[in-house]
Order: sequence, then structure tokens, then C-alpha cells
Amino acid sequence: MASASATAKAISFSTQSLPSNPKSPLLKSQPFVTFKTLYRSGSPSTFLGQALRIPHPPLTSLSRPPDLQIRAVDSKPTVLVAEKLGQAGVDLLRDFANVDCSYNLSPEELCSKISLCDALIVRSGTKVTKEVFEAARGRLKVVGRAGVGIDNVDLQAATEYGCLVVNAPTANTVAAAEHAIAMLASMARNVAQADASMKAGKWQRNKYVGVSLVGKTLAVMGFGKVGSEVARRAKGLGMHLIAHDPYAPADRARAIGAELVSFDEAISTADFISLHMPLTPATSKVFNDASFAKMKKGVRIINVARGGVIDEDALVRALDSGLVAQAALDVFTEEPPPKDNKLVQHENVTVTPHLGASTVEAQEGVAIEIAEAVVGALKGELAATAVNAPMVPAEVLSELAPYVVLAEKLGRLAVQLVAGGSGIQGVKVVYTSARDPDDLDTRLLRAMVTKGILEPISSVFINLVNADFTAKKRGLRISEERVILNGSPESPIESIQIHMANVKSKFASALSESGEIRVEGRVKDGIPHFTRVGPFSVDVSLEGNVILCRQYDQPGLIGLVGNILAEQNVNVNFMSVGRTAPRQQAIMAIGVDEEPNKETLKNIGEVPAIEEFVFLKL
Repeated sequence: MASASATAKAISFSTQSLPSNPKSPLLKSQPFVTFKTLYRSGSPSTFLGQALRIPHPPLTSLSRPPDLQIRAVDSKPTVLVAEKLGQAGVDLLRDFANVDCSYNLSPEELCSKISLCDALIVRSGTKVTKEVFEAARGRLKVVGRAGVGIDNVDLQAATEYGCLVVNAPTANTVAAAEHAIAMLASMARNVAQADASMKAGKWQRNKYVGVSLVGKTLAVMGFGKVGSEVARRAKGLGMHLIAHDPYAPADRARAIGAELVSFDEAISTADFISLHMPLTPATSKVFNDASFAKMKKGVRIINVARGGVIDEDALVRALDSGLVAQAALDVFTEEPPPKDNKLVQHENVTVTPHLGASTVEAQEGVAIEIAEAVVGALKGELAATAVNAPMVPAEVLSELAPYVVLAEKLGRLAVQLVAGGSGIQGVKVVYTSARDPDDLDTRLLRAMVTKGILEPISSVFINLVNADFTAKKRGLRISEERVILNGSPESPIESIQIHMANVKSKFASALSESGEIRVEGRVKDGIPHFTRVGPFSVDVSLEGNVILCRQYDQPGLIGLVGNILAEQNVNVNFMSVGRTAPRQQAIMAIGVDEEPNKETLKNIGEVPAIEEFVFLKL
């Protein structure tokens, strides 16, 4: 909450209405270089005739490339298309740039070509490594990934070398959903197996009796763009729909005809399970022996999302035992999979070679989407689909650095306190500061809050460029409020609060008097601290992970919990207790360096004086 010295003045604004502020220190303290963008097309080095005003590190750090020689003028940049791209996209590129379509390049060939190129477009088969950015010698300005995933692009190296990375996340949604339905139907009716049997000269009608879809329960695991489109189509097939996505709005699911349920309920009641979740640390191998053991015997599984969400060895065991009757897989942990892959060879598995986005229409749509993004980036425009952060001046980052870390970690704390099923729709970020609003641009901090909330539950990469766009696409409204304090403006921010209204909490004590999840943090001696949860004051350094316990305040409890952690070699780096009154309810916040195992957390929960607890991974 704001301190007693806060004035009554509060300034509120939303992401949709936030103007660009030329007085902001993010802008006014940042040196700019106005210049004509230099291109070297083939042997001549040329200027593009459009002057751009681009943020740049201090001028003293600028150095002239040793190989730079200005020669004849050619007004077009060069774009290297390293994998097959739809003709509509190529034509769009050629209207603006010189286009070199060179496919199946070896890593060495790519590195030799890239120093002559201003942009590179790839699909999933080309690895854009740090060596590629080094070989570009600063010329490469944008990498376009024709598709969603960017596992094959070294984002850290791209940012280090000042190269923007963009992708095409929307054009293949319908194609992926249609492929999931195709896999579902062909698996249920043994189409692939029967086709192979007939081509082998056999006529085995009795062997390939299928199962009907109408009236069966389909669990859609991940209710984003593709998952919701699959649900719409399955509804038309007469299937009963349930879905699991802890962060999907329940009203959107109901509008499609799906019921949001817990993970365990979804997998234990479904006849068919279709996977549409991103591959994150939380979802990696989430379908494993333990998950399969909870499923209805004879369940059928479809995966057109990411191979890594399934433990492939565990799926083989489940298929062999009959627990899983069939599987239809378009994606694999390793692509292409080895020739002796047991899933590929399994009689009860239908496989395709990652064809989810492979329709003529989707390929053309992706080609146009990525071509427009690349051309826009070469023109100096900010791309809504950018997946790495732009350069920020060192002097601005040095002041905001601990607050940037604080903002992201508060977002991660808050989202982990939300119970599944209710969905997050609105988030309010409250800043308390003694600075004039014109001297504090919070866009970077808001982007980091968005990053902390969305990245743990999605495969999206959030930065200053795409934060507001991504939040809006997911139906997440981020609003901001500033509480102006009396006092010295030496520190840019006194505290940051995150409020989440109309959600359920898995830790009831995180709810404020108004019933919203509320967390607060401050920077102390350059270190981000967690200072409030709900109505309780705490003080924990955000340098590791956090355990929150609500307990009855009594002697010896701190030592008891500390001993439980010590027995498992979990190091406590900070501990704080906030209470309403002596011998009444209290909140114990414990900072730990390691992640306790399930048994350790279970032992903490079994302490009689502890009423509830939650582990928060940062």
C-alpha cells in the first residue's frame, strides 16, 4: 500500500491509451543516431534512401566495421530465404528487396552467405546459431521464422548482435486444428493401418473395426487458438467437450460448448485426449507413467502440439499394456525421429511428419505474414511479432535493472497464486513513486510484469516490443496506477504492487480485503524483495524460490520448518514472519535456494500449526 506520505493524487491509465512520452528518461537520456541505413548488396555498399531515428548506445562505443567501404548505390537490401517459402511471400519481398532463395544450405554455406544479407528467413530446419550472427559481422538486421516455434534461433545471440527476430504465429491455426481432427478420425477408424494392409494385398475387414466419435468425451489439453478451433470442430462431430487450461477464461470455453476442468479430471474421464499445450518447463513430459495410470483404460491420444510434452518411453509402455489403445502423433521429441523409434513402428500408432501447418493455404498465409514482418523491420518499424528485446541504453538499464527483475518476479509470484479454472482477465499494476510522471516511463516495467505472468504458462517470449500485443491477444487487460509520494525522487520507484481481481487463489491468504490477489515488492540495497502478500507484511529477498505458509503464531515453528528443509539439504536464504497479532494468524515467507522435493513439501504441510502453504518457483 502507499505510505502515509502519499498524496491523494493518483494517476491511472491503460495499456491501450498509454501515449509515447518524449520527456521520459527512457527517451530523453538515450542517445539517438539519425542516419541512412547502410546496406551492402553483393560487393557494393549502399545507403537506403530512408533516414531512421534509431536508439543506439553512447556514441563513444560506435566503431566502424573494418571492412566497410562505401561504393556504388543500390537502394535495395538483400533477403536470404533459406527454406521453401510460399510464392506470395517471395513476391512481397521482391517488391522491396533483392531476394536470394538458397535452400538446404549447410551450416558452413549459411555462414559464408550471411555477411552479404540484411535479413534471413527460415522455417524449422535451419539452425540460426551464434556462429551465424558472428559471421554476419553486424549486417544481419532481422531473422524471420516462418512459423511459431523459434527453438532453432539463438535469441540471446540475436539480441547481443542487435538483430531483431520475428515469427508468424497466427496464419497456421486453422491448418493445425484441421490436422488434429484428421488424425482423430483416421486413428478412430484405423485408416492408415487399413490402407497399408490393402497395399500389401490383404483384405482384413474384421481386424480394423474402429470406434465411433459421436457421444464420446474429448479432452482438449490447452485451450488457446488451436485448441479452441479443435473444440469447435469436435462439437460438430457430436463429441462431448471438456478442456484443461488453468488460464483460459471459463466464459470463452462455455461459448464454444466446452467445460473447463482440472488436469486430473480431464485425463481420467476422457475417451480421447488432444494435446495443444506449449512446451515449457512445466509441461515437459507432463504425460508420463503417472499421468497414463490415471487415464481411462482404452483412451486414445492425439498430439499435434509439441513432442516434448509426452514421455515417449512411457507412452510405449502404456500402449503395450493396453492402457492407451491408440495414439496419433504429428510431433516428436526428436525430429525427425530415429528410424528405429518404437512409437513410429508401433502398430497402434498413426504418425505424420509434423504436417500440422502443411496446407497450401496455411503455407501462403505464413509466407505473407513473415514477409510483411521482415519488410516492416527492415523499414525500421517495430514488429508486433518480435520475440526478442530491442536495445536499451546502459544508463537507463542501470537505474531500472533491479526494478525490472522485481517486476518480472512479482508477475511470476502472482500467476502461481491463481487457482486453475477461473482465468486471468484483468491485472492492475500500482507504482508508488516520488517522481513526476513525466520523468518515469513504466513501459519496460509493465512489459516485465506481463512477461512474468505469461511466460510460465505459455511458449510466448515477452519483451518491450510485443508485451502489450501479446497480452491483448490473450484477452489480458493490464492497467496501471501511479501513487505520487511526497519526498525525494532519488529512487525511481518506492514499491510495485500487482492486483488480480475476479480470480480464485490456491493460497487464500494472498487475497486482500477486497478479495483480489495482491502482492507487493520493493528494491532494498539493489536487491528485489517480496514485501506483502494479501494483507500480510513479509520481507523476503527474491533471489531464489519462495515458500509461503499460513500458520498459528507459536514458538518453535520457524525452527521446525527450518529443520525439515535442512534434512533434505534445502538451503534457506531468507525468512520473514508477518502476523496480525501475537499468537494469532501469521504468514511465514521462506526464501530457498533449491526446489524442495514433494516429500519435503508434504512434511511441511503436515505440521499441525500450518493451515495452508504454497511453493512458488521463481
